[in-house]
Amino acid sequence: MGNYYQPEIETMPVEQLKELQSKRLVEQVQYVYDRVPFYKKRMQEAGLEPGDIKGIEDLHKLPFITKDDLRDEYPYGLLAVPLSECVRIQSTSGTTGRRVVAFYTQGDVDIWEECCARAIMAAGGTKEDVCHVAYGYGLFTGGPGLNGGSHKVGCLTLPMSSGNTERQIQFMEDLGSTILCCTPSYAANLGEVINEGGHRDKIKLKAGIFGAEPRTEEMRHNIEESLGIKAYDIYGLTEISGPGVSFECEEQNGMHIQEDHFIPEIINPETGEVLPEGEVGELVFTCITKKAFPLLRYRTRDLCYLTRKKCSCGRTHIRMHKPMGRSDDMMVVKGVNVWPSQIEAVLLKQGYQANYQIVVDRVGNNDTIEVQVEMTPEMAKENVAVPEREKKIVHGLKSMLGIKVNVSVLEPKTIARSEGKAVRVLDKRNLYTK
Repeated sequence: MGNYYQPEIETMPVEQLKELQSKRLVEQVQYVYDRVPFYKKRMQEAGLEPGDIKGIEDLHKLPFITKDDLRDEYPYGLLAVPLSECVRIQSTSGTTGRRVVAFYTQGDVDIWEECCARAIMAAGGTKEDVCHVAYGYGLFTGGPGLNGGSHKVGCLTLPMSSGNTERQIQFMEDLGSTILCCTPSYAANLGEVINEGGHRDKIKLKAGIFGAEPRTEEMRHNIEESLGIKAYDIYGLTEISGPGVSFECEEQNGMHIQEDHFIPEIINPETGEVLPEGEVGELVFTCITKKAFPLLRYRTRDLCYLTRKKCSCGRTHIRMHKPMGRSDDMMVVKGVNVWPSQIEAVLLKQGYQANYQIVVDRVGNNDTIEVQVEMTPEMAKENVAVPEREKKIVHGLKSMLGIKVNVSVLEPKTIARSEGKAVRVLDKRNLYTK
């Protein structure tokens, strides 16, 4: 057992936990002020000195950091240690702009892996388990994080990465994988292939740790039924460390944030005002133990709420509700706010699987939105006309969104399967230039 297994930390009385956070926050503010010119300048512009931050009650005084700041300071502008003290980088995909690169000291890597180990143990993992890591490796944080966490727990670790589904299933059977770590969309893909190929009774999976993309509660239930497992959420982002910032316990009712390392806030995304517990807003994180690339009050753009309601697992760390969307993921179509999760909920409620795509376009000055969704193999055998299926989905989406959505119901296996992060939305309006 490594020092990640700290029941005294995870069950610490809240007041004692806040004292620990305050101590670490004060030290971290002085640390970045002394080492990162960017932070020193920002604090001086706000009229702040390190001594003005005396505890977590003063956190709100610090300026926010955004992804644009990280891009502007790329690659070394926010580095707080000499490059010679860094042992690794991880990076975002860069699909929406310049890449964000995060640096790690060995101590940062150890803490990150310990956070992932806690998540595996919360899902019932022990050194007797076989942990099947089908997140992508390389610059993406999913594979390396869960891989390291699995090592710390003492599991037999299968560093599968994503893709090559037939090989994934062969290793599950041959080596008796018990815990699956991957994106929800790839878990759904694996479940589909396993059941179609008659492999279900040959696998020993008991739990899955899924993150890196949004999913509805309906999708969770579908995955659990398909694979015969209990599906646990895990949350993280490259800028903060990677997966393991928060995770679900057996209660499956929100993810415990590892408050000995990260301080969460919920703010009004328009005004920046800190909101009280239980109110929905934008999630903000402050790193209080990371040394190479420590972020203070980083705006994640994820929308959720926090609760300290007592949890049956005994952990006292605050829980975050699964993100309901992102403040920058919302689509405005025909003047209406549309979230992909709303569309997915309608589709899954009507019995479809998570094989769909949303296409938004603009014809003249008018927006159009189309949902393309596959029938399941069972649906394809039913004596129900495709237009009738489309009409039912159109009605469900109209009730949910308040606007008419064009729907195309497709044959099974029409839409390309995800082997990593699924691309659900194709907004062609963003492809055009004036």
